[in-house]
Amino acid sequence: MPLMVQDYSWTQSESMIYISVPLKGKKAGNVDIFATDEYLKVNFPPFLFEIFLFEPIDDDKSVAKIGDGVVIFSLHKKSVGLWEQLSLKNGDKEKFKEIRERAVLKAQEKSAADAKAKAVRKQEEKKYALQRMMQLEDEQRERIRKIKDEEREKVTAEMEAWKMKQKQEAEKTKAQERQMMDEENKQRKPNQISVPRSTYNKDMAKHGFQKRPDEHKQVILPAPRCSGNIKVHFTPRVFPTALRESRVAEEEEWLKKQTEARRACSTDIPELKDLKEEERNPDWLKEKGNKLFATGNYLAAVNAYNLAIELNRNIPALYSNRAACHLKLRNLHKAIEDSSKALSLLTPAVDNNAEARLKAHLRRGTAFCELELYTEGLQDYQSALKINPHNEAIQADAQKIRHIIQGGPSDFHEENEDQGI
Repeated sequence: MPLMVQDYSWTQSESMIYISVPLKGKKAGNVDIFATDEYLKVNFPPFLFEIFLFEPIDDDKSVAKIGDGVVIFSLHKKSVGLWEQLSLKNGDKEKFKEIRERAVLKAQEKSAADAKAKAVRKQEEKKYALQRMMQLEDEQRERIRKIKDEEREKVTAEMEAWKMKQKQEAEKTKAQERQMMDEENKQRKPNQISVPRSTYNKDMAKHGFQKRPDEHKQVILPAPRCSGNIKVHFTPRVFPTALRESRVAEEEEWLKKQTEARRACSTDIPELKDLKEEERNPDWLKEKGNKLFATGNYLAAVNAYNLAIELNRNIPALYSNRAACHLKLRNLHKAIEDSSKALSLLTPAVDNNAEARLKAHLRRGTAFCELELYTEGLQDYQSALKINPHNEAIQADAQKIRHIIQGGPSDFHEENEDQGI
């Protein structure tokens, strides 16, 4: 038998009803709220709050918030005026049972209607996104073709110029060598070797050359070149931290994880069958989504990231970028889910993924604060400050959230989130 909550409080105005229900020390995750236009129920075992409203309310405009150990209902009246009392009195059990059953039926009908509308909207968005992507792909292919032609012409011109330069340098080098040989013939230097022409001719004859008649003359040969060794040094990989604090193992694990993630790719997706082979690439789709995001086309960007994730589910940037799109579209729960997935992939925590982890924490923290879950949002902002403790914008936003948690006005508008991906 549940314990009925009686120590609740309520106030009203001409158009609003405010009800505060204490949670008796229970956590927000253990609270179940059910509400319709004429019935409210808050279940947090072993306690139960149930009330049959005196008059109907506007269920679509009314909200319930959980925080600081209480549930606060903000209910919009359907008809303006003051109520004589909050709940129905002296109602028989049959009437209350009828109200409960009617509330459950309304909730089921509303849920079914919302699901149907969501499915229709999703199908329309998907169809539009695919059409838009096909158009963008055609434009992109044309731009790539033009760029390739321009680059080909540029490289050809540079190659011809390089060949001409090499030819001029070779001719210049040969001229310098001939000049040096002429000077050596004119003046014998101390380090040169003089051998008889006969000896020179004998050596030349071994290789099939004819002897010259002037064997009595001397032949001047250059001195042998000095021998030596060439030392080659390889620069070892150096981490920015001291050896005793080095995270070489974590760095290597992260690099190995990234390599494996790039290899895990599946291309058996119907939406990609009309694309070229080089376009069936999660990196290509990621860049496509980034460009769509920059132009403000967030729905199309989400679809591009969706296809990239279908190809490879192990790239954290895809989830983090999709979370940024969901923030713009006010899909806050999806933004939290994608940011959490990105953070789970950004392990181990090393310098190479610090910037990506900071963005994921900020996006999840922003979504929490937009849902007025300021305590959870502050935790993400504090995690971001651990990564970049000198960022003044993040410090200011974190202080603003603390002020709201301590009872200040709820006017949080996050300004630190980057405008790009």
